[in-house]
Amino acid sequence: MMKMGTEYSTISIPKDLKKRLEKAKGKKEWGEFIVDLYNDAQYQKSKKAFDELADMLTDEDLKTIAHSSKEFRENFALR
Repeated sequence: MMKMGTEYSTISIPKDLKKRLEKAKGKKEWGEFIVDLYNDAQYQKSKKAFDELADMLTDEDLKTIAHSSKEFRENFALR
């Protein structure tokens, strides 16, 4: 839901794209729908990067990272 006093802007998009987006957004407000699209795109990018990294690491790499992380947390102290 948009806050009172929010300024609005208009963007130009092809009509056929707007029809597809209107169907996808259903009863949501445009602002909420676009924020949801953005958040989903960011999530998908992060997930893809994580999955690609996980595919590159071996089980031994993951064990070493977990051990180093645990050791760091155990020895970390604020000065």
